[in-house]
Amino acid sequence: MFALSAADLDAWLAVYLYPFFRILALFSSAPLLSHASIPVRVRIGLALLVAVLLAPALPPTPAVSPFSAPGVLLIIQQVLVGVALGFALQVVFAAAELAGDMIGLQMGLSFASFIDPQRNEQTPIVGSFLGLLLMLLFFAVNGHLLLIGALADSFRSLPVGIEGLHWVEWQRLVAVGALVFAFGLQIALPVIAALILANLALGVLTRTAPQLNLFAVGFPVTLIVGMLVLLLVLPHLMPVLESVLVRGFEVVAR
Repeated sequence: MFALSAADLDAWLAVYLYPFFRILALFSSAPLLSHASIPVRVRIGLALLVAVLLAPALPPTPAVSPFSAPGVLLIIQQVLVGVALGFALQVVFAAAELAGDMIGLQMGLSFASFIDPQRNEQTPIVGSFLGLLLMLLFFAVNGHLLLIGALADSFRSLPVGIEGLHWVEWQRLVAVGALVFAFGLQIALPVIAALILANLALGVLTRTAPQLNLFAVGFPVTLIVGMLVLLLVLPHLMPVLESVLVRGFEVVAR
């Protein structure tokens, strides 16, 4: 007669439940998967499917009851690790939006914004454009598959266990936030440099012709120069975005 004890049930649940919480936390914080257009049920179902597929290939999970105090600590640990992985990749998309915000500010398009359905707030149009480009590039390089691969590797570098919580280098994760400004400046530097030169030329022109209305001429000039430079650097911008995306995955791997 087949008998199933409470210990056997806890061991069976531990194999799938703890990885499920890490995967669900990653899907709730990673770019694209955490978008508001994806229903919560779909996100939970996808996390459950990935957990079922990955569980047989993962390192052994401690047979700790999820309803005990150590089990609750394990669940919190998995949620923190999943959110940390998602945050490390969110840095890349935040850098693209920051670059667009800087470009739009220099072009005079800081007032041109629309309602972002994900955050329910106004977002500058240039930042949203660069974010959309990075989103398409993310799918073009199979970033979703790389993300799942990095997730599977995280169970080997950060296995499920009470003693594994201090392995996460939280200070390094906080320092990753500085990469937002470094990546953003790297993306926006060509357009910003051209706009600075345009503003310097307008300043010299204003000094030589004081009767020239700077506000009537300066705004169209900076807008046209910014659009032209953005159009010219767009083919060369994709390798830069790809390198930034690769750096993001390197941060996730670390």
